[in-house]
Amino acid sequence: IEEPQSVMRWIPDWVVYALVLSVVLWVVFSGETDDAPPPPPEAIEQEGAMLPPPSAFDERVLVQVTAPKSGVGTAFAINGEGQWLTARHVVDGCNEIALLVAPGQYAPAARVIVSEEFDLALIETDSSPNPAPINTDDDLRLGAYGFHVGYPQGRPGEAASRLLSRSNLISRGRRSNSESVLAWAETGRTRGLMGSLGGLSGGPVYDENGNVRGVIVAESARRGRIYTAAPEAVAEFIKATGADALGGRSSAFSTDSYGEKADIARRNLQVVKVACSVDE
Repeated sequence: IEEPQSVMRWIPDWVVYALVLSVVLWVVFSGETDDAPPPPPEAIEQEGAMLPPPSAFDERVLVQVTAPKSGVGTAFAINGEGQWLTARHVVDGCNEIALLVAPGQYAPAARVIVSEEFDLALIETDSSPNPAPINTDDDLRLGAYGFHVGYPQGRPGEAASRLLSRSNLISRGRRSNSESVLAWAETGRTRGLMGSLGGLSGGPVYDENGNVRGVIVAESARRGRIYTAAPEAVAEFIKATGADALGGRSSAFSTDSYGEKADIARRNLQVVKVACSVDE
């Protein structure tokens, strides 16, 4: 009786090496997305429909507002007169506020106006050379792409998303408030950017045409959601401050180019880092 010959003798060495290499690569990179957001919904409900007005049935998102502390955020220019828009919680309670305008060079804020109704604030400095184009029209559609630009974790970074719905942002703690915001499902981010997007607050969300459609005010890292001030809130706040939103020319964003476009916005000082100093 002949003994069966080993199958391994008939498999070329290169096949064995390839299998071993595949296993090694899978082990190394299988945990790479542990901190990445969950994938967006395969189908966004009512995709393509106009964004509805605020409703009592909108999802409620709770945010705990704690005591001010030193940190960083993001702001963007809205005109050439030294006026910048950011989130209120980025600057509220700060003893000193400054914008990074060159490596190691900060421009101090001359005045700051914070909103009592929305998580928005206006910073005034001597100049703002490259304002962002702002569109506060109520023509957003569910499923639209958004591109969030700023300084997450204090470093240059950006994220891509799709518009899901409206949400009701409920603030508790040091400040109690309720406001309608837009909820975006994150679909991508800067390579190597893991974990929280803290520091992106106050930055703009651009649409595919390169127009700013809101201000980043919160995130839910666990759910992969980014929340922005609604366009009507941005329009109302800018009008209340007496500022003019005189943005420059827009430049289209896409899922393939948003990293490059974000770098240009930061390099041209359209989007800048905000430093907040609080006396301990």
